[in-house]
Amino acid sequence: MKIRTTALLLLGFILFCSHDMYLKLDTYFLQPHQASTIDLYNGTFEKSDNVIDRDRMIDASIVGNGKRTRMTDDQWTEKDSSITILHFTTGDPGTWVAGLSTRSRDFEMSAEDFNSYLEHDGVLDMLQYRKDNNTINDPANERYSKHVKAIYQVGDQTSDDWATELGYPIEFVPLSNPYEKHTGDQLQVKLLFGGQPLTNQLVYADYRPTAHGHSHGDEEHSHSHDHDDAHSHDEDEPHTHTSGQQLRTDDRGVVSVDLSADGIWYLRTIHLVHNTDEGLTHESNWATLTFEVTHDHSDDHAHHDHSEGGIPSYVYWIGSLLLVGALFFYFSKNQG
Repeated sequence: MKIRTTALLLLGFILFCSHDMYLKLDTYFLQPHQASTIDLYNGTFEKSDNVIDRDRMIDASIVGNGKRTRMTDDQWTEKDSSITILHFTTGDPGTWVAGLSTRSRDFEMSAEDFNSYLEHDGVLDMLQYRKDNNTINDPANERYSKHVKAIYQVGDQTSDDWATELGYPIEFVPLSNPYEKHTGDQLQVKLLFGGQPLTNQLVYADYRPTAHGHSHGDEEHSHSHDHDDAHSHDEDEPHTHTSGQQLRTDDRGVVSVDLSADGIWYLRTIHLVHNTDEGLTHESNWATLTFEVTHDHSDDHAHHDHSEGGIPSYVYWIGSLLLVGALFFYFSKNQG
């Protein structure tokens, strides 16, 4: 009975504390001046467990066409006591950014709970530190905050707003426009902490397939790296916080993500350090980034041009040569 109670308490801790936060859209391709919504998930990428109070939101902004617009409290509603929904109207064509940053909160944990959280959420460097420095049995009081972004495309014309730094304590910033990339490409993303590149930081990248999506994971132009490849998800497949590609930022604070399939992609990281402030032991800043990737539709046209129902190009060449020959024979005969 005691074991069962402990297991339930641990499960409750994981469900309550280990919450990633994401800004999610049904599709990241929107029409100009369209009434739209963005869902704020607090849980996993698949399921939101609770809503976020407005007083926790330090900033909620949308950036597009070179202008940053702050969202107001009356633009938010709630659904099923689990999803917080932002209502807005898209602007002119371009590549837009939405962001949200929360106030910090403190959370006390036993050593067992803290270690389980570190393993479950992939904060492996701190877990290893505790093992190496004989602090694995120490409890923790962590101060945490979350800072999330989404990049979406309005209309057909791209813009440079995707590169906007929102000034959050931690944030992902792509080094190129995700909507000028396609399935099979690679996207480099910089991770900033306090506005500076964050090096040697674990980052996880994964995706959720879209309907009729294409995968380039096995094609010859896919990229090979020393990390787990992103993978296709079955609808019934259990989802974890550390699935997909496990990456580490380089000395520029950059990771390279293999965009191996059509889908909604997301990056996540937790930067956890020691904190010597009174009553605290650790402080963490959580960051996520979401965007959508599709295959290059020009490939579809190329396949269509070479389909069996079309006329092979060599027929046109032969016809042209015959026509030139006939004209040459005709004019030579008349001149003779």
